[in-house]
Amino acid sequence: MIAVEQLGLVAITTPVCSPESNGISEAFHHTLRRDYVAGADLSSAAAVLAQLPQWIADYNHFAPHSSLGMRSPVEYRRAQEIASD
Repeated sequence: MIAVEQLGLVAITTPVCSPESNGISEAFHHTLRRDYVAGADLSSAAAVLAQLPQWIADYNHFAPHSSLGMRSPVEYRRAQEIASD
């Protein structure tokens, strides 16, 4: 198995006894599987890794999130920044 560091990734773990952090991570992984993995090129780990940046960009910039009032995270953050000015 290829180590996380060899792929150029940084391993981030959730704190022990922190169900909120774990839930956030699980929800993100569920969304990736549901919205991006279905129909993707899964022929190799390299193929999946090549697609990840686009999936994450779409998730952050375009995909509506119900918990953010059907806005993308970027749209939500911009609205918060404007409101705090």
